[in-house]
Amino acid sequence: MPCLSRVAAFSLLSLATAGVALADPPAPPIPAKPKQVVIISFDSARDISQWKRSRALAQRTGAHFTYFLSCVFLLSPETRKEYTAPGKTSGKSNIGFAASKQEVAERLEQIGLATHEGHDIASHACGHFDGKDWSKADWLKEFASFEHILENAYAINGIAPEPAGWRDFARRAVVGFRAPYLSANKALYEALPAAGYEFDASGVSRGPAQPPRVDGITHFSLPQIPEGPKSRPVIAMDYNLYVRHSGGFERPSKAGEFSDRAYQAFRAAFDAQYQGKRIPLELGFHFTLMNDGAYWNALERFAGEACVKADVECISFRDFVSRQAAGRKQASVGG
Repeated sequence: MPCLSRVAAFSLLSLATAGVALADPPAPPIPAKPKQVVIISFDSARDISQWKRSRALAQRTGAHFTYFLSCVFLLSPETRKEYTAPGKTSGKSNIGFAASKQEVAERLEQIGLATHEGHDIASHACGHFDGKDWSKADWLKEFASFEHILENAYAINGIAPEPAGWRDFARRAVVGFRAPYLSANKALYEALPAAGYEFDASGVSRGPAQPPRVDGITHFSLPQIPEGPKSRPVIAMDYNLYVRHSGGFERPSKAGEFSDRAYQAFRAAFDAQYQGKRIPLELGFHFTLMNDGAYWNALERFAGEACVKADVECISFRDFVSRQAAGRKQASVGG
């Protein structure tokens, strides 16, 4: 009969040589975080110098932007009557028109260059009127004006030569919309799918939010973000910061302070998502240099830090929607 101590020793040796039998199973791998998405857009897209400046920023940082174009800036004083807003006489606009035929030609060139570089051209309607009381028919009329003027901009203004493929671009490339003043109503949301749009960026949310898709339209919202010494929420758009900081009046002597406040607000909103759930962050701007360019300076500082990160993508609304659509298609095929 074997000695009990030898049996015990053999048993322990067997377990020791097995090794893995006593070890805890390996922990499952931690899922990789998705890349942080930042969506930067510009409303009205008027000044040629700002077109060039924004494109240069994109080239430095690898970003792609959305330009919400107001179509009246594709009409010269001589051709302004090509546009008639709902309920208005022809040639009326809240934001004027292009200064000259030459300016229209330069803007069309910038639109073409931006498109070639992968940026998103979207609609900001035409005359920047508040459509809160418009009917579905009114919105469809405004959309039709935008489409007609964009497609025929070269011919309307007598600018030659028209680039090959321009009309196809005008008919197919514009899939997004932002309402002037962010003023939307039920009729707008009925008109958008009827007009063939794929996304709307007229909303405002309490903070960064995942965009829902309703009736074929993806709905984006500019978030309210904490800003200033008291961290009061403000819509993440330069004009709203301008009103917050200086009541909508120029105070160039404080441009440095306002720029730093805007940058700190952008960066804090970004960091909260980058370190957290990584919900897309939307930031809105205009081509107007408010408070001596304070908000563009903040944008360039922010984008120069955030957009170059390996796990961050500064992309357009259109690109975001395209990726979501591709994901839905893949899920449908897989299911």
